[in-house]
Amino acid sequence: MNDITKLKEIASQIRRDIIRMVGMAKSGHPGGSLSSTDVVTALFFKVMNHSPQNWERTGAGRDMFFLSAGHMSPLLYSALARSGYFPIEELATFRKIGSRLQGHPATDTGLPGVYEASGSLGQGLSIAVGAAVGKRLNNDPNTVYVLIGDGESQEGQIWEAAEFAYHHKVNNLIAFTDWNGQQIDGTTTEVIGPDELDKKWSAFGWNVVVVENGNDMSQVLDAIEKAIAFKNKSEKPTMVMLKTDMGKGVDFMEGTCKWHGKAPNEEEVQKALAQLDETLGDF
Repeated sequence: MNDITKLKEIASQIRRDIIRMVGMAKSGHPGGSLSSTDVVTALFFKVMNHSPQNWERTGAGRDMFFLSAGHMSPLLYSALARSGYFPIEELATFRKIGSRLQGHPATDTGLPGVYEASGSLGQGLSIAVGAAVGKRLNNDPNTVYVLIGDGESQEGQIWEAAEFAYHHKVNNLIAFTDWNGQQIDGTTTEVIGPDELDKKWSAFGWNVVVVENGNDMSQVLDAIEKAIAFKNKSEKPTMVMLKTDMGKGVDFMEGTCKWHGKAPNEEEVQKALAQLDETLGDF
């Protein structure tokens, strides 16, 4: 079995986890979680230097991943569980009182793999920039990765962090934008105008890699390879723009903001699961 096939199988299982977690909790955000599944799968199961063994929040000696768009927590939790950071069965506690798996990732629950709380949109990139600068000061050669949303990119703090990272040559930072064109109450173009995020990142001085199909595993891996090459030869941070489909993998969720923060009912859960292969075993 080649890497692409294996990664696609893992991505299918993670999508099943997302649907079941949100469905069981009767709340959550499936849309963006599904559209970003492929890049997170590639990072956790192919690209990143990481391990659940002896994990610490300092991130010393390993790559770090930050989820700035914290509402996509089902995706992060599934990737962490499937990577061995905590028992897969714990996914069934998503959003329950007392669970370590709250609606937005938190650090006070002590969940391994979560470096910082997120959910207040726009803050994650700043945190990732700080972590990357810290690695450089500590002569740590590892990379910091961060995932943000295109709707989230309307937050001013994103661009403050972008300017800082360029000015201070934070080239050990690789960021990703889930460019699905949807946000909580409509398309991004309806909310704020022309969708030209790639040009904006270029204008802020970053290396920019545009992925025409951010749900194609081969294209995602090629883009990450280009981003890592930039890290090794450029003094700039890199942004990977992933053109994805909101709700990818579930036909009635795709391409609409309706499922940004809406949980499927039991009938919809079963309809969704019928479209996604169970490859690693459900929790």
